[in-house]
Amino acid sequence: MTASATPLFPPIQPLRHGMLEVDELHTIYWEEVGNPQGQPVLFLHGGPGAGLSPQHRRFFDPEHYRVILFDQRGAGQSTPTGEWRNNTTQLLIADIERLRELMGIRQWLVFGGSWGSTLALAYGEAHPERCLGFILRGIFLCTQAEIDWFLHGVEWFYPELYDEFVAPIPAAERADLLQAYARRLFSDDPRQYWPAARAWSRFEGRRVFLMPQPEDPPNDVLDLGVGRLECHYMAHLGFFAEDELRRNVGRIAHLPCVIVQGRYDVICPPVSAYRLHQAWPGSHLRMVADAGHGAMDPGITAALVAATEAFKLHQRFD
Repeated sequence: MTASATPLFPPIQPLRHGMLEVDELHTIYWEEVGNPQGQPVLFLHGGPGAGLSPQHRRFFDPEHYRVILFDQRGAGQSTPTGEWRNNTTQLLIADIERLRELMGIRQWLVFGGSWGSTLALAYGEAHPERCLGFILRGIFLCTQAEIDWFLHGVEWFYPELYDEFVAPIPAAERADLLQAYARRLFSDDPRQYWPAARAWSRFEGRRVFLMPQPEDPPNDVLDLGVGRLECHYMAHLGFFAEDELRRNVGRIAHLPCVIVQGRYDVICPPVSAYRLHQAWPGSHLRMVADAGHGAMDPGITAALVAATEAFKLHQRFD
């Protein structure tokens, strides 16, 4: 099946959904779609903090797959919204394992894009025995170079967005833009954190797609989740040692992996996908020539659905 012949599957409602209390502070939302007896697959959303969309259910053939999706700590319908305390990569990995046990799943395919690719790699490297393979999009390895690009390098392509992003920060604080935003985002004063969260979310959201898209209506849950949690995780280098995910890829290199990457992705540039592919000789890198970062860029969507179909049919990926 070719990528051009693989549109999204029709809209689908969850078979069941619920809330899982994972500690005294956080409760996470989860949902299950598709075939209850089907091949299990775990969907990991981006951000961190972006949360789920009904579109995310549609990458998978519902007659074949049993899809488990959840809002990570502080994101989407999980509570509290935008909460960065008790929120680390290692705790998210523990949440995934609690969900797997709750669902009675022994192994699953892991699907994640952007920050979801980061978390997918981290989870796989921690629990390779629980993974059947990986479909990864818009690779983010959470290195210092990638964080610097996200905050500053993109000025080369979107100088007007960069000017908007730095404008709320006094000139004296701009030498460390990440910490300047952190002081505002993690303030207890809504007059500080709301403008910062909206500016951060807008700075990212307006460069997701290759071609300009209509502005989405305001979404406070998305803005607060993305603003606070992206800043939090970047300030802590994702709770990894430098380049840890690439250095430890040998733990999962025996498993199949499809990497889908937009050639003109200015949020997670292609060099990260290429570096991961080099470290994972058995992986298949699908560089989409006419796409940016977004999973709903047409070429990215087609490549992702083609990958889920290939895993379903045990096809080769070349």
